[in-house]
Amino acid sequence: MGFEAASRRRHPPPPPSWLCARSPLSTRLSPAHLSTRPASRSFSCKSAALCCSGDSTRPSSSPSARSYGRRWYNPLRRRRVPPEDRPSPEIVRRWIGADQPLAAQMKFTVVSYNILGDKNASKHRDLYTDIPSQYMRWEWRKRVICEELIGWNPDIICLQEVDKYFELSKILEKAGYVGSYKRRTGDAVDGCAIFWKANEFWLLEEESIKFKELGLRDNVAQLLVFQACKAESKQLLVGNIHVLYNPSRGDVKLGQIRHLSSRANSLSEKWGSIPVLLAGDFNTTPQSALYKFLSTSKLDIMSYDRRELSGQRSCHPAQVFGEKQDLSNSLFLIDRFLTCCWTDEEIKTASGNAEGEVVTHPLNLKSSYATIRGSARTRDSNGEPLATSYHSKFFGTVDYIWYSKGLVPTGVLDTPSVDILRRAGGLPCKKVGSDHLALVSEFAFTQDSDVGEGTLLATSQM
Repeated sequence: MGFEAASRRRHPPPPPSWLCARSPLSTRLSPAHLSTRPASRSFSCKSAALCCSGDSTRPSSSPSARSYGRRWYNPLRRRRVPPEDRPSPEIVRRWIGADQPLAAQMKFTVVSYNILGDKNASKHRDLYTDIPSQYMRWEWRKRVICEELIGWNPDIICLQEVDKYFELSKILEKAGYVGSYKRRTGDAVDGCAIFWKANEFWLLEEESIKFKELGLRDNVAQLLVFQACKAESKQLLVGNIHVLYNPSRGDVKLGQIRHLSSRANSLSEKWGSIPVLLAGDFNTTPQSALYKFLSTSKLDIMSYDRRELSGQRSCHPAQVFGEKQDLSNSLFLIDRFLTCCWTDEEIKTASGNAEGEVVTHPLNLKSSYATIRGSARTRDSNGEPLATSYHSKFFGTVDYIWYSKGLVPTGVLDTPSVDILRRAGGLPCKKVGSDHLALVSEFAFTQDSDVGEGTLLATSQM
């Protein structure tokens, strides 16, 4: 009896209509995605193009040359051009404003950026074989990352994969920021960090989440409550997370996101139901079930294979660019259908209890980039960027800035087109210090976001 209960597995209903073999994502990219055009307001990364003359000399017609029985070979003609000698394309990022600008409201700007930890960059060097070596060195990347951040002049900065916190802190403090850091548990040396302008926001409360204590791996998250210095009635909760990477552990990813949302909601209610903003690397693509969970607050996990919850397994550059097929269509379907079952333990990990086949979270969230309409050259069908991360084994979007009632996005810094990123050959590059692109969003508080007098009184007594 005990053995039967332990081995009980739950099987899903017949696969839904969408469960079919995908064609490479490149077939879904229209020609508009691969075009470029100049923009009026932009942030650019440009370097002088390097050229190499390829003129060859015709083979000699002398008898001695003909005696070899083959054409003369010029080694300069066929050798692989080192990454350091390749031209660097211009990377342009345009600022896009809302279609209907709001009347004068208090505004602030937020950055979310996975900056690629120095140890991870060294440990996974195989992901960056096409990147010039100088662009991978931490000293170079640190300077470029700080130039990016300070150049955008954000009020709040959410960073992931930070393993040189104090080095960054010294630079950002000189620019008027103060920060908070939470290192991952276990053997990892990186973590999450939030910086904010000391003359724009006061820190009211701070809470960190160690997912290890919940049986959800060594990842961590931060929750910080702020009050605007120049408008005391405006308060804000900011969350920062780096979700587990492992594409096959959708149950753990879902558990982490579910718990973060629950804790954020509780802390928001404690301070008078203040607006919530969640930023980070969610290791989840816009076409995935986890994205659906975030944007709709609900997910029936029994309709999905836990290994496919994040959508990451379809984002290899060779698949995205149409250079090879996913798998044999029939084998691909059979594999997905047969492995779509969940154990009681996996259900508990995802939902918090063994009977929780439908997982929910209490926040009504929207994505800032999906809200601000962008160009077809840079956005997918959900309105999200076509890519926020690019290296030799991944091309796609995993980074987001989510917001709740009480906030409205008024602008975002758009991402480069697919064509530009593809010609770059991967990230980092000359003016991008990570294998991720930073997300930059401007927000405004709405009229109904003011906190009550009781909350203000409590704040003033702290």
